[in-house]
Amino acid sequence: MKKILFSTLLLTGANAPTILAQTDPAQNSVDLPEMVVTATRSETPKKQLSAASTVYTRNDIERLQVKTLPELLRGTTGLDMAQNGGLGQPSSVFMRGTNSDHVLVLVDGIKVGSATLGSTPFQFVPIDQVERVEIIRGPQSSLYGSEAIGGVIQIFTRKGGDSEKPSFSLDAGGGSYDTYRTAGNVSGKWKNSWYSLGASSIGTEGINAKSPNPNNPADSRPNQARDSDRDGYQNTAMNARAGYRFDNNAEIEASFIRAEGFNEYDNAPDFTGKTRDNKAEFITQTVGISGKVDILDNWHSTLRLGQSRDESDAFFPNNTFDSRFNTTRWNATWLNEVVLTDEHKLILGSDYRLDEVESTTPYTENSRYDVGVFGEYHGQFLEDHFVNASVRWDKNEQFGEYVTGNVGLRSNWAYGISTFANFGNAFKAPSFNDLYYPYSGNPKLKPEESMSAEIGLAGNHENVQWELRAYHTNANNFIIWSPITPTSEIWKPFNVVAEIQGIEAEISAQLMGWNGKLSMNILSPESRETNTRLPSRADKTLSFDLSRSFGQFDVGANVLAQDHRFKDLLNSVQTAGYVTVGLRAAYHINKNWMLSAKLNNLLDKNYQTVDTYNQQGRNFFFTIHYNN
Repeated sequence: MKKILFSTLLLTGANAPTILAQTDPAQNSVDLPEMVVTATRSETPKKQLSAASTVYTRNDIERLQVKTLPELLRGTTGLDMAQNGGLGQPSSVFMRGTNSDHVLVLVDGIKVGSATLGSTPFQFVPIDQVERVEIIRGPQSSLYGSEAIGGVIQIFTRKGGDSEKPSFSLDAGGGSYDTYRTAGNVSGKWKNSWYSLGASSIGTEGINAKSPNPNNPADSRPNQARDSDRDGYQNTAMNARAGYRFDNNAEIEASFIRAEGFNEYDNAPDFTGKTRDNKAEFITQTVGISGKVDILDNWHSTLRLGQSRDESDAFFPNNTFDSRFNTTRWNATWLNEVVLTDEHKLILGSDYRLDEVESTTPYTENSRYDVGVFGEYHGQFLEDHFVNASVRWDKNEQFGEYVTGNVGLRSNWAYGISTFANFGNAFKAPSFNDLYYPYSGNPKLKPEESMSAEIGLAGNHENVQWELRAYHTNANNFIIWSPITPTSEIWKPFNVVAEIQGIEAEISAQLMGWNGKLSMNILSPESRETNTRLPSRADKTLSFDLSRSFGQFDVGANVLAQDHRFKDLLNSVQTAGYVTVGLRAAYHINKNWMLSAKLNNLLDKNYQTVDTYNQQGRNFFFTIHYNN
């Protein structure tokens, strides 16, 4: 920990003048909405929260010119992205050094993701149908139950507008690797109702996703025939959302989002050393309905029902069916917000989730339920001192009962200084793949448990905003998938004891019309048993974004630097670090029309975030945008 603290102080001191001279509010608290929902499961002002949060609005998505959700999340404070190839290939999010399946993901309040993998296919989320994304870092099991060891990401789909005159938006663009994107959306309101309807499509011929593995003898056999063709991707999506407000202020709302398409990928070598260029057809879908009513003047109640589906069919090169993995998650939530006084409120609720698996691969178990009851208290003392405390009881059908809790403190002092501290525990039940996948699953795995502590300091000084947080997590029965040998293509899950400690720092400023933001993550995720770094994580990340408007022109640049990472728990295979640079520009023709262009990987860096899986070289994308 001393090494981490020293590195942080050294890096901050070396860059401070540059930060203050060039900064960016691109994703900081100046531009963020005052209210955050995910941190407390109710609307709470951001300045009253102790939990670390980042919010991306629709304006951020359009300004940054991102085509996918992984592209939006890259470089976010406290997050690390790893991707098995280019556009549409599997993407993993590691939050504060925890596993990729330690991030609970919600779409409009409904739990999503694959019950077999345990993680969420971020690469398939249609970014054109997203209104905003809230990211809460740190353990949140006391509010959300299993899987929220690292934190929570909630995705809000497009909602109806405020005007009875319909609002339209259209986008069309194309770029490198024969990539195209089209999108359209209409929204508005009529009397007491609101509506939004959108559709989008994105596709690419892609890149060669996987290179030969120099550490695998099968990849160097004379007769090996690794497929070096491009691995394509296509995603067609739609979103619909509508609601109605009654005269007594009660509301009812329904939402629907669906994405379907295919992605091509290179399979591992078979026993002859040959590889197959397989194709997977996917469907992700979330359907929900919710109702809100004021039982009393100070008692607001919400009931939400939903279903999420994650489906995948794999095919051989000759379009011969190979395998099917379909999972369905049924969700039910009852939330009650009781306002005690202007300074104190309670959140009381219950969740129910049923996971079901349908697959051509035999699983010993194919369904499991979890029910939870929770309560949270949010209080304000002496004007600018806040307390958040929550406790939750969960009953998992397979692993029994768990109790989790969390306490957070925040104080806003004079001169724009704020201090905060958080302490909490979390748990996660192993996924169906962890337990039962043939020849790889481990039915003896135990549920993962963690204990985390965090302290932080922040400042808001007119044109400069900064935040510094340090955290420490101890995890028992941490599940790590690792090759059974350094050269093996067979992976198995193991329970290990892990210790994660890290520091997050970010600083934003506005000077002479320029907006900039610098964020930094320093991480030490280790297995206590092997004294090695947990696989797939970069231990140092630096991200910088700079932007400015010149009349009708908007310009921006970003830099992302990451240190090396390891493929396996033994740290025998290392993936090198890298630096990428991107540029973007937009021209507002008039209030309705805009042209935008983005150049990624300006220096044409050849890099990987997963061993042997390639990333895109220098590439560009051009878009025409209309909005009435």
